[in-house]
Amino acid sequence: MSNTPFVQVRDLRIRFGQQDVVHGIDFDVAEGETLALVGESGSGKTLSALSILQLLPTQAQHPSGSICVGGEEVIGAKPALLRSLRGGAVSMIFQEPMTSLNPLHTVGKQIGEMLFIHRGLSRREARSEALTLLERVRLPDAVNKLSAYPHELSGGQRQRVMIAMALANAPRLLIADEPTTALDVTIQANILELLRSLQAETGMGLLLITHDLGVVQEMADRVCVMHEGRIVEAGAATQIFGAPRQAYTRMLIESEPKGAPVPAAADAEVVFSVRDLAVRYRTSKGWFGARTYFEAVQPLSLDVRAGETLGVVGESGSGKTSLGLAMLRLIESSGGLWLGGETLQDEALQLKQAQIKPYRKDMQMVFQDPFGSLSPRMSVQQIVEEGLLVHEPQMDSQARAARVAEVLTEVELPVDAGSRFPHEFSGGQRQRISIARVLALRPKFIVMDEPTSALDVSVQAKIVELLRRLQATHGLAYLFISHDLKVVRALAHHLLVMQEGAVVEHGPAQQIFAAPAHTYTQQLLRAAFPSD
Repeated sequence: MSNTPFVQVRDLRIRFGQQDVVHGIDFDVAEGETLALVGESGSGKTLSALSILQLLPTQAQHPSGSICVGGEEVIGAKPALLRSLRGGAVSMIFQEPMTSLNPLHTVGKQIGEMLFIHRGLSRREARSEALTLLERVRLPDAVNKLSAYPHELSGGQRQRVMIAMALANAPRLLIADEPTTALDVTIQANILELLRSLQAETGMGLLLITHDLGVVQEMADRVCVMHEGRIVEAGAATQIFGAPRQAYTRMLIESEPKGAPVPAAADAEVVFSVRDLAVRYRTSKGWFGARTYFEAVQPLSLDVRAGETLGVVGESGSGKTSLGLAMLRLIESSGGLWLGGETLQDEALQLKQAQIKPYRKDMQMVFQDPFGSLSPRMSVQQIVEEGLLVHEPQMDSQARAARVAEVLTEVELPVDAGSRFPHEFSGGQRQRISIARVLALRPKFIVMDEPTSALDVSVQAKIVELLRRLQATHGLAYLFISHDLKVVRALAHHLLVMQEGAVVEHGPAQQIFAAPAHTYTQQLLRAAFPSD
């Protein structure tokens, strides 16, 4: 192996129009080592990594700098050289697999395309190799997933497909942009172990971009901390985590969600009740027209009280999101649902959607991806007041504006936020807009589906504090769905652990975190808290 690093970046600057967003940074990545770029959203991590493959937006420029990959200069390189590097010597795992995978092509075809272009494999050879790759990244039922389309997979499964594609041609450098953000803690541990074993086998270098400092501490040999387009601190991972020199680095390390849930009254009123709730999806027709079904949620019962958070955890495909959607009557289910004592459905009564409408204001949902759930064509004022127009039509424009201003202040957004649009805000601010939209209706019960999973650790901690404060102020009941057990521990009073649609453990969160009874829960906690 050469002593020259495989990637050498010198004085890299990135400019959009007249504004520099990356200011003359230097770093190297050698084969066989892991370099982590860490920092908050907007710090320039991903732009710096995209520059290695020259995948920046067309409006971006390099006023100065050099990037050498395997001894070849890539800034200003000819298309033929870049094509040979992309997916060959250098591969990249992108943060959002749903937008990176082609929705019109099967998983097998997309992996096979890379094998055909770079290795010249036949269709049969490519299919066999694609199956091997999917099995290496531990994708369940890999044979059938070859013919599946991206929308038929869970978020974690789609990310595993992206990792398989990136590894298809045995790259010398793998750029991983938030590779485990959408993954369950157990799958995350497996994927990280897989990357380590591949490095040991092939000598592959790894450029890791992540906001998860636990992953960085476990994986990285060296760390570069970025802030506002500059590397403010760099060094061995042991030094960065053991004795950080910069205040910004210390802030990042100390930003893990901490504290305990807001104290909840044991005799508080039950806001939402579920009895024998079950969800099943029709998968296909069998012989002679017989229908077959997938049991997404097996019969379960639960109560959520005012001022209380019920955390729902489990791996992708365990039924967490299906449970939340069914409770809000957004998908079909069987069993009983009661909101504040009012029946939404039971064996004798199944309210139609028109009949459910009056109850919608009291049960709301905050989605995982705030950018995808906010209309880019509407101002924040219009987004937040939209529910008021539907559920409180008697309110005049002045009263609506006052309510919007009130909730925007509650979620700590700027005073001019109402006149701006979603793309003008950071990820954390967009999630605050999503929370404000829900709060405007003064709901009693909120389902939160992975609301912090894509956020920086510093922003996660702030959102957790915000949710605790809002719960204490308004007595809100939360159903909090997450694969991040550190966030769940900071919020949840009770815990529901799901596996393959079934509840395997349910009880006080503090008790389960301290002494989990079920083997599966123990496995989740070991993966989430390896040092505990």
